[in-house]
Amino acid sequence: MPYTLTPTALPEVLLLTPKVFGDARGFFYESFNARDFRESTGLQVDFVQDNHSKSAKGVLRGLHYQIQNPQGKLVRVIQGAVFDVAVDMRRSSPRFGKWTGVELSADNNRQLWVPPGFAHGFLVLSETAEFLYKTTDYWYPEFERSLRWDDPQLNIAWPVQDRPQLAKKDAEGSAFANADTYE
Repeated sequence: MPYTLTPTALPEVLLLTPKVFGDARGFFYESFNARDFRESTGLQVDFVQDNHSKSAKGVLRGLHYQIQNPQGKLVRVIQGAVFDVAVDMRRSSPRFGKWTGVELSADNNRQLWVPPGFAHGFLVLSETAEFLYKTTDYWYPEFERSLRWDDPQLNIAWPVQDRPQLAKKDAEGSAFANADTYE
């Protein structure tokens, strides 16, 4: 298998570790190959958009999702480290309102598959982090929603000591109890 799959607390959210070839010169790995992704995960996905962000330590982006045109995301870090979180927003799921979190970094090369129907966010742990993600649908700002990062009902164990730096939309995110959800 081109990827090693590691289970998360939410079975649909997949942690993938690619095979890295390295020596004294550096390293090489395929960050994405549609055939290998399909063979490793059993999923046939079509990515339509690539995004790249750079953030400072203590920045928390999320928890975001689109209520219409939901996006699946394949996310990874190419510089620095983040704590990455997915929250199940599907009312019909037995794991509705549950979350999983993993550390992604340039050192561990891990990627996280966050399927449609999940809110997603990350907290920067290093001085800076560059974060890349592929999406299965386009960004539609009119359908984007932000879930409150510190909602007590979700009780996400973010590794924070101080209040994180938030965008206005994230600071004003919905409480989980009042959030728009999927069927």
